[in-house]
Order: sequence, then C-alpha cells, then structure tokens
Amino acid sequence: MEQNVVITGLGVISSIGAGKEAFWDGLIRGASGVAPIISFDPSDLPVRIAAEVQDFHPEQSLGLRAAQRLDRFAQFAMVAAKMAAEDGGIDVFDSEEAGVIVSSGVGGILTLVDQEEILHRKGPDRVSPFFVPMMIVNAAAAQIAIQYKARGYSSAPVTACASSLNAIGDAYEVIRRGDARWMIAGGAEASILPITIAGFANMKALSRNSDPDQASRPFDRDRDGFVLGEGAGILLLESEENARRRNAHIYARIVAYASSNDAYNIVAPDPEGRAVTWMILRALEKAGMRPEEVDYVNAHGTSTPLNDRIETLALKKVFGDHARRLRISSTKSMIGHLLGAAGAVETIATLLPLERGIIHPTIHYVHPDPDCDLDYVPNRAVDARVNTVLKTSYGFGGHNACLILQRDAH
Repeated sequence: MEQNVVITGLGVISSIGAGKEAFWDGLIRGASGVAPIISFDPSDLPVRIAAEVQDFHPEQSLGLRAAQRLDRFAQFAMVAAKMAAEDGGIDVFDSEEAGVIVSSGVGGILTLVDQEEILHRKGPDRVSPFFVPMMIVNAAAAQIAIQYKARGYSSAPVTACASSLNAIGDAYEVIRRGDARWMIAGGAEASILPITIAGFANMKALSRNSDPDQASRPFDRDRDGFVLGEGAGILLLESEENARRRNAHIYARIVAYASSNDAYNIVAPDPEGRAVTWMILRALEKAGMRPEEVDYVNAHGTSTPLNDRIETLALKKVFGDHARRLRISSTKSMIGHLLGAAGAVETIATLLPLERGIIHPTIHYVHPDPDCDLDYVPNRAVDARVNTVLKTSYGFGGHNACLILQRDAH
C-alpha cells in the first residue's frame, strides 16, 4: 500500500540566516547574502565575491572534537540535521524504519585541498588518517545516520546542482513504497575556494560583476553568471500516517517527484528544454493535477544567460497561458548558488509560503528581458494564498529534478 508523505521538520544554514525563522526573515526582507570573500584572500582571482556563511560555530552544536573531524560541508549538514530533527520533535530513531539521503555536489573539497597541500609541503606521513572519511560525498549522510541511529535506507545521490532535490525525491519514494517511516533528506555544500572560483570563472559561469548588490540577478536582462554560495538544507520526511499518530506539525505534503536528463551537453542545457518540459508534465501527471492548479514555482534561476531563458521557455511550454499567472521566484538572487545543496535549501523557501501566505522576491531584477517575461516577483515579497507549488533544479550533466508540494488540508 502506497504511503502519503509529509514534511515535518526543517533545518537550514545559509548566508542570510541559520535556522528556518532567520532564513525566512531574510527571504521576506529581500536580504542579500552576497559580499566580498573573507575566508581567504581572493585578490588574485577574477571573481572576489560569494555568498559565504559567516559566524558559523559548529562546535557549539556538535562539540569541538566531532566538529574537527568533519569537513565544512558535513558540519553544515550535521547542524542543519539537528535543527530539522528538533523542529520535527525527534531525538533519536534507533530504527531500521528510518533512513538518510543527504548529498552534495563536490563533498569535502576543502579537506581535499588542505590535505593535498600538506602532502606536498610535509610529505605523505603527515596526511590525516581522517582525510578520506572527511572528503567522501556520503560522509554527511553517514554521520547523520550514526548520530540518529537511522539504520534504514541510506544514500548520497550526486547529480551536480540537482543532487539535493534528487535526495528529497528519492527519500519521498522510499517512504511512499513503504520501505521507511522516516527519512532525513537534503544536501550541503562548502566549496567557496580559490580553485572552484577559478574553475567556474574560467568557464564563464560566474558573474564578473564586482558589486555584490548587482551580481546575482536571475532573469534580469543584464545577468552574466551565478554567484557561488554555501550552506545546507535538511528536511524530515515521514509517512502521513506516522505524522498524524504523533501529532507532528506538517509543513506540506509531497505529491509528486520526477527527474530527467537533457542528454545534450555536459554543461549547457538543451536549448529547447525538452527533458525539463517532459519532467514537469510527468510530475503533474503523477500528481493527477492540471497545470493551472500550480500557484507558485521556485525556479532554478541561476542568473546565467542560458539557464534563465531556457527555464522560462520550458515553463511556457508546460503551463501555456497559465504561465503568465504563475508567481515565480529565484532564491539564488539572495543566497547565491549552493550547487548540490541548492535544491534542498530552496525547497524550504518553496514550502514555507504554503502556510505563511507570502512569496519571497527575486531581488536585483531591474532590467526586463524580452526572453524572460513572466512574473518573477521582482524585488519585493508579495502576499498570496498558495496551495500548490513546484520546485525545480537543474545540474551539469543535464540532470533535472522537480517536486510538487501541497498545503496540508487538515
């Protein structure tokens, strides 16, 4: 028997706030987390801004020794998981009916870079024995499972910038088919480093705008690339039956999940948006919904010339005339692009309007683009009754994912 799946706990770390209330406040105010890089000297780099998480002290939540044995991305994940568990009223599962699917785009790249430097400077004997378990992408999922004694289904899907939306979708499917009662799902990323800045900049993916208040501007005519961000989004999912039994607060129901691949180019999206269009239509079919029943779309909205144009095209193909009545916004305008963690953090930004009746803006939208001519909720939050929302994520390699979420009817 298929299970209905609901979301009952949220944890988020971002450049505009840690914890759901601080994050939400930043979103509604249209705050920008983009600023000059302070974690290292970026003066030799072509891009010197990013959306860094500041004043992050993982030892306060995890203890000093535990924090020291985790890469920064896993620290983000562990702290966000603690927030989600506490928000959902969970202490420990101690069960095979609980699992973890938490991913990342690049995992412990900070540890990799640090230990590579130690190898060359001090020799192989000085490389940390914790190097490998800190670096691997599944480290966050494994550590969370250990912490909460979640002995059920566990995974760490890596699909570039679709990773954490795939993680949530996969967790939904695990519960839906009856293989778990609870799942901790989401993603974390900590990749603001000279090598990643240089790599993305050299492939012309990053904005070269030196003004932090103008750099991340999804759907704007003058957009020229994304801004790298960091952080984590972790959600507690469970069967609706389980949630009702324990009187848990339900943020939303997940009603459909779909994914696809452009099968076109390793970094460029299909200019016709065919696989994305099919994916969203497939999700609507699974949900038994008509396109006009969707009220809000939280877009991938990277601020790159190609993504925003093609994403808009796909939405027009799916929604037809209703596309002009949709409210659409890009969370990346405020927190930058969190790569593998983007989908999970943005899912939290997508579902909160269901119970709070406010949609966050796309900030820095100043110059309309004739190819991006829908309602992107420019610059100011809007009040709106929202019942059904769509979240999309797209990644290098052509990976695409989407979720449809609904307001809890009870």
